[in-house]
Amino acid sequence: MKEINISTSFKQFESINELPNEIQDLMQEAITIRKNAYAPYSNFRVGAAILLENNKVVCGSNQENAAYPSGLCAERVAIFYAGANYPGLKINKMAITAASDTNPTTEPIPPCGACRQSIAEYEIKQDQPIEIYFMGETGIIYQSDSLKNLLPFMFNKKFL
Repeated sequence: MKEINISTSFKQFESINELPNEIQDLMQEAITIRKNAYAPYSNFRVGAAILLENNKVVCGSNQENAAYPSGLCAERVAIFYAGANYPGLKINKMAITAASDTNPTTEPIPPCGACRQSIAEYEIKQDQPIEIYFMGETGIIYQSDSLKNLLPFMFNKKFL
């Protein structure tokens, strides 16, 4: 048996004000779209904003459905919208924020596994990392230089 160790690193920002101006604006877009989430079942609202290489910002919020799990997370709403409407444009950065209607969310909330896999697909497709910033409703923000930090063993087309 051989043991392997994998380590990742993230940057931590104490507040939105510490972020670079471009990312502050992107996170504000995510906060704004988070309020449009349709979350009557979980009462958990998520907003995602994507910065494309042409500086266009694409946003998405989670959309739930009584026929669970037919809804979609904010990250996938945004990334699929970008892929459908801006094919060929690279995704440079993504900002994610989450808030609960019932509990304070002050810790960074990362994308779920399904969203990580979807983001990984685009990162692999464009052969360029996607910078990801994520936070709760308030509090610190984590920055990952690549989705690989969040999903070091990515499933991809080479396995098919």
